[in-house]
Formats: sequence, C-alpha cells, structure tokens
Amino acid sequence: QLQLVESGGGLVQPGGSLRLSCAASGSIFRISTMGWYRQAPGKQRELVATIASAGSTNYADSVKGRFTISRDNAKNTVYPQMNSLKHEDTAVYYCNARMKITRWVPMDDYWGQGTQVTVSS
Repeated sequence: QLQLVESGGGLVQPGGSLRLSCAASGSIFRISTMGWYRQAPGKQRELVATIASAGSTNYADSVKGRFTISRDNAKNTVYPQMNSLKHEDTAVYYCNARMKITRWVPMDDYWGQGTQVTVSS
C-alpha cells in the first residue's frame, strides 16, 4: 500500500518561513509528479506547487517568488520552502503524488492526511 506522510506544519508569524515535507512510502515502482495543494476554510482545494520527476516546477500565482518546491528522488520526498508568509496562506496543506506499484498498472493519485499551517501574529 502506498502512502504519503506529511510533517512541518504549525503556527508562524506574518513574514516568517516554514518548511513542510512529505515522504512517500510503500512498494513504489515509480513516482511522477509530486506537489502540494491547500484548502482554506470555506474554500475549494487549490494548487500550491508541483514538481515533475525531472525537476520542472509549476507554481500558483499567489505563491510565486515566495515558495520554492524541491524533491529528493532518492528519498521519495518533496519539500516546499515557504517564505514571506501571509495571513492568506493559512490553510490545510495536502501533499499529492502520482505513483504506481508496478509497471503493469496506471499511475494513480495519492494524498497525504493534511497538515495545518496558520499564519498569525
């Protein structure tokens, strides 16, 4: 069984920084895109950033220049470094990965359990 385990959420002051991590585990054959999404109260889940296995990245306009996503393929882990945090970054952050367990099955989307990030003074 494949799973994603997140860590690193918490309370931070406006202008501060936070680094999340998400590790994929299980009998993984291949991981393609990994990324982060977030959901604020009363809002739909939205893209934060994604990173392909070769390293190309994609960011939401709202976080460009402030967030940096990276991954360690040897550890099956993805990290968003979040700087200059704002009140509006407050949300539950979810890790996502497209993975498969053998070459004979299609890729499938997996989600972490979510970690709370609160930006407040």
